[in-house]
Amino acid sequence: MSSTRYYSNGKLLLTGEYVVLDGAKALALPTVFGQNLTIAPKREPSLSWQSLDSDGSIWFADEIQLDEIGHGNHPETADSVRTTLIGILHEAQKLNPSFLTDKSGFSVQTALSFPRRWGLGTSSTLINNIAQWANVDAFTLLRNSFGGSGYDIACAQHDTPIIYQLVADTPQISPIDFRPAFADDLYFVYLNRKQSSKAAIAAYYNNRLNDLPDHITTINRITERIVAAENMGVFARKLAEHESAISNIIEMKTVGETFFPDFDGVVKSLGGWGGDFILAVSDRNPSAYFRARGFDTIVPYREMILGF
Repeated sequence: MSSTRYYSNGKLLLTGEYVVLDGAKALALPTVFGQNLTIAPKREPSLSWQSLDSDGSIWFADEIQLDEIGHGNHPETADSVRTTLIGILHEAQKLNPSFLTDKSGFSVQTALSFPRRWGLGTSSTLINNIAQWANVDAFTLLRNSFGGSGYDIACAQHDTPIIYQLVADTPQISPIDFRPAFADDLYFVYLNRKQSSKAAIAAYYNNRLNDLPDHITTINRITERIVAAENMGVFARKLAEHESAISNIIEMKTVGETFFPDFDGVVKSLGGWGGDFILAVSDRNPSAYFRARGFDTIVPYREMILGF
């Protein structure tokens, strides 16, 4: 029996973190890395599920009976990968009642082309792939399962950088030609510093009640200037301005202030602060600087981002 394959791009959020939830314009970058989902029919009424990391190792495997999916478990109360997966499939089935209701099942394999720990969208690429399989809207599936702004789903579906904005809670996606002439001065550095963002989110929701329109206006203006930047100097200054603006909103020091105060250039947090990758802007290769501080994964911009 033949198999069917689905694919979704990974993501990085260059501007608009936090405020994208409330309608700010965000510059989002789909990555050359992503995730495949391959399905092959089988006679038994179950899903034989296997998830592979980028090195081919199995990080999750289980047998899920089809009748389990009808009951579902919401990801917010998930205590395991299995429970979370069943919750997503349950929400997909609610959107398409004919999904996974036959007496026969599937052998399913997901395969990442980036290390799972990198945080480039293991969940968002899975949700977009399942949405394709179930023939349902991926943004609705995200909203009904994990929640979030949806920029990561937009990246999963587009092969060029985009401006992403929620207007009346509806995604507005504008593909753009964002190929900086100074791309060779841009590097993504993996921090491997997983930490809770609860304090940042709490501070954001507290401050958003006060000056939200002003915050959004500021971030929109900076995002537009970053997209239009014709040289590295302007680009770097606007990134630093963006870091300062978000720092004030979430009441956290910037990653540059915290970890790299002596860096000869600009570093920019990507997505939720205190997480995975940063963007480093420098007119000289900064690999030696970061490796001396224990950060060995440095990916040039051209090797990470789709659209060149």
